[in-house]
Amino acid sequence: MRNIISLKNYQEFNNVYKNGKSYANKFLVMYVMENNLEVNRLGISVSKKVGNSVVRHRLCRLVRESYRLHKAVFNSGLDIVVVARVNANNAGYKEIESAFLHLGKLHHITNL
Repeated sequence: MRNIISLKNYQEFNNVYKNGKSYANKFLVMYVMENNLEVNRLGISVSKKVGNSVVRHRLCRLVRESYRLHKAVFNSGLDIVVVARVNANNAGYKEIESAFLHLGKLHHITNL
């Protein structure tokens, strides 16, 4: 069984963008919306403005790993979309993890 369930298509992302609530910090923007399911679904968006494909995929992996390691502290039943900002292209894992958890606290969706 997969660890993380993803948002896949344009309609799912667009629904979260339109109906969700957003907070941002230096590296990331997080949109959160309730999904009436028992699991969280994670979507990650990294624009070409952030960097080439190597940089974009690295940021996706860092965000996904941050969520995977802290999945237990997040409330369930949420659609979460994380958008990487241009400043994130040189950020390390600890910075991305810290930014991710900070946004979770702002949304009041973590048990920290």
